[in-house]
Amino acid sequence: MTDAVGQGEARKRVAWIAGVGASAGLGAALARRFAREGFSVAVTGRSRERLDAVVDEIRGTGGHALAFPGDVTSESDLVAIARQLAEAGKLEAAIFNAASGIRVPTLELTAEQFEAAWRVSTLGGFLFARAALPALVAAGQGSLLFTGATASLRGRPPFAAFASAKAALRSLAQSLAREFGPKNIHVAHVVIDGGIDGERLRTSAPQRVAESGPDGLLNPDDIAEAYWHLHQQRRSAWSQEIDLRPFSESF
Repeated sequence: MTDAVGQGEARKRVAWIAGVGASAGLGAALARRFAREGFSVAVTGRSRERLDAVVDEIRGTGGHALAFPGDVTSESDLVAIARQLAEAGKLEAAIFNAASGIRVPTLELTAEQFEAAWRVSTLGGFLFARAALPALVAAGQGSLLFTGATASLRGRPPFAAFASAKAALRSLAQSLAREFGPKNIHVAHVVIDGGIDGERLRTSAPQRVAESGPDGLLNPDDIAEAYWHLHQQRRSAWSQEIDLRPFSESF
């Protein structure tokens, strides 16, 4: 497999998704959904091996995908990727899906852990947006979407670091929407209000998965469908924020 941009992909529509990990996760589901619509999907994450697996899966079904490993807290990484994407085609969708789910009681939470959560969820969202927006603005259209969580709206222990970082990301998304909406860039924030039925939850909390029962978790492919709907929305009726939760989740 190679990351070189093929001649046939030169002017394709591009969707850039940061925060892609396991195939059974939301980032990969988003990549598959946009690839189905003919986008050349650029996937970014820390694990080259996992990115390659997602790219190979999409290419195996006839889609176009490219792996761009990188750290969302590194400005230089994201700027370099954005430059490479300019060779792949026209950036039309940019999705920030990265997060750091630190779960520690407050009196045991270190300053380093608190800052690390902010760096991934908040600083990473800012750096990603700043890397993607010039291409979207130059094109005169596009969408910039952010993945939020229940913690974006209300904090509870032991998620002080995660909640503060996600709440800040939500505020960032609102600020960007007000600034770039008039430039025809659709900025939206998606509150994922419940557990995602993916590899991370099944590995870290199998008991919760077992106790959730039917319709107790969000299906990654169904979440991805909502993101695609946001990208397609006509600007006379844009959503700046939507919330998604499984059928049996209380709120």
